[in-house]
Amino acid sequence: MANKNGGFIGTDGLDAPDAPTGVSASGVGTSLSVSFTAPTDTGTSAITGFRAQASGVGASGTSSPLTITGLTEGTSYNVSVWAINTYGYSAPSEAISASPAAARGIFAGGNDTSYDPTDVMDYIQIDTDGNATDFGDLQNSEQAQDSRPRSTGTAGTSSSTRGIISGGKQAGNHTDNIRYITIASTGNSTDFGDLNAAGFGGCGLADSTRGILTLGYSGGFETNTINYVTIASVGNSTDFGNLTTTGKDMGGCASPTRGVVSHGDNSNVLSYITIQTTGNSTDFGDLTEINAAGAGGVSSETRGVFFLGKSGKVINYITIASTGNATDFGDLQSATSSGLTGSVGSATRGVTPVGNLNPGGVVNVLEKVTIATTGNSSDYGDLSVARYNNSGCSNAHGGLS
Repeated sequence: MANKNGGFIGTDGLDAPDAPTGVSASGVGTSLSVSFTAPTDTGTSAITGFRAQASGVGASGTSSPLTITGLTEGTSYNVSVWAINTYGYSAPSEAISASPAAARGIFAGGNDTSYDPTDVMDYIQIDTDGNATDFGDLQNSEQAQDSRPRSTGTAGTSSSTRGIISGGKQAGNHTDNIRYITIASTGNSTDFGDLNAAGFGGCGLADSTRGILTLGYSGGFETNTINYVTIASVGNSTDFGNLTTTGKDMGGCASPTRGVVSHGDNSNVLSYITIQTTGNSTDFGDLTEINAAGAGGVSSETRGVFFLGKSGKVINYITIASTGNATDFGDLQSATSSGLTGSVGSATRGVTPVGNLNPGGVVNVLEKVTIATTGNSSDYGDLSVARYNNSGCSNAHGGLS
């Protein structure tokens, strides 16, 4: 009971609650999600909240889990939780050791320097500059009949553990296949299921459980079709609704509740959806420029950033929770390019492949921005294989915060 072994920090330790139990913590990038079980003995007053701390950095709330931010990926922290009532704090829970995993981004497929599709997948540690490392091969069910990879113009989305890659084409033939990978590991992709139609040049976005996939170009026409999947499962996608207009070579970004789509080829249209509902998208506003050839999207939990293809190296940003036209962020450092789809991000940084320079051809260059600021991009490193029109996904994007 609290009056025998409970808290000692509050104004009256005999009346404070017992300590929480069953503490566990996990996270990616700069945060840890701390789960715990509330004590059954609350002292002589109801519990009003909890406090979790990781080596002095803390977060408060009324229930489990609590998210501690401002940490350093890969650093080990001692994590404890306290229960609070009107008399004060409990004793600390038994401390555990936990560290946020590195924010990892995956670049899958695309067109190589001969403009042929490639099945290459690379990964990077988003918050640490450097060259990409081979992850494995992007496979799909059609390869049983056709050994060539159908992997250009795919759409990617992800949870904190699993990446989803859908659609694509080879020599004009579109695919409806969906594949998945485990982001923290390496290896070839595995079949997940099928889209409700073949698609090319769509985009993906997600919260922590649901992935949204737009089809892009399908059946010989640009479409406005939206699908969704439950990322942790396998199976065919389900119809979500329709975009406000058709599009191809789209870009997407998300907060934990809302997704915003750039409609792509020769369009400046932005529209938004609420991820955990279904239904048609709603007009958000316009990009500052017509996006002529593929927009990459990244986000924190509050801000979305779009890299615009063939638009004078332009980068735009939006506040995801609001509506309105995009604002100029800065410029890419490389020449005007196309095929910027497949950008990846953490809660703080976005990384985009530069794609197909005009002039200059297909390159392996990666550039980075800090999402919360504005300014021109800077060099990050290189892909293992030069390509454009790839898909991208990460375990630390803004929809997971």
